[in-house]
Amino acid sequence: MQIPIEQLILLCLGFFIVATLYSSVGFGGGSSYLALLTLFLGSFLAIRSIALICNLVVVSGSTYLYFKNGHAKLKDFLPFIISSIPLAFLGASFRLKEEIFFVILGISLILSAIFLAMQTFNLATSIPETKKYPNYLSYFLGAGIGFLSGLVGIGGGIFLAPILNHLRWDKAIKIAALASFFILVNSVSGLLGLVTSDSLSLPWLETLCLGIAVLMGGQLGIRISLKRLSANGIKRVTALLVLIVGVRVLLVNGLGVY
Repeated sequence: MQIPIEQLILLCLGFFIVATLYSSVGFGGGSSYLALLTLFLGSFLAIRSIALICNLVVVSGSTYLYFKNGHAKLKDFLPFIISSIPLAFLGASFRLKEEIFFVILGISLILSAIFLAMQTFNLATSIPETKKYPNYLSYFLGAGIGFLSGLVGIGGGIFLAPILNHLRWDKAIKIAALASFFILVNSVSGLLGLVTSDSLSLPWLETLCLGIAVLMGGQLGIRISLKRLSANGIKRVTALLVLIVGVRVLLVNGLGVY
């Protein structure tokens, strides 16, 4: 299962770029890690495990800085977190058949690409007025996205942030902080679910190299602004790449269409 060194270097470069781009907007990059890993690894257990570890590495630093700079308040995030943690654990505990996993993964990647693209087109030119919603909606969103995140190894922020931006739940910076914290707790919960179900698979060399790559990229991304580099344009290209790989995973790995 070991990846040839030249391919591993290429994969590390891709992970570094993904971590840099995604961390700048509060994401961990889980959907793109999954997309890249499916091109190099055949073990879906290793794909899930490595993606969750890399998510955790990236958003740990992002979450710390969001809280440090006053953009995150735990009491506002609790409804999402309380419902998502047990559902992420439950989702990760499912021992899926390989073909079913790849079908769910392919659909998740396609939806991730759509949601990421939608986020870039729904940004208003002026700051929109935020709206108030009942608490049960936060619990519902947290539970549903938490379960999916544990099931396929995506932290869930890439689904949550566009939905909350569309609902005008709060300011964009606070939504980014919530997405980062949401990914953090669900990645931890998902990893615990993998451990208890004996599904954790971490090839040491690949995990170490990719972990270092996303640590460096994540620390860089959270400290710089991508606005001057056309962040929306980068997101759209990323969404297109994730969409292409998602369709490939669904058709080739999941449905067996060659």
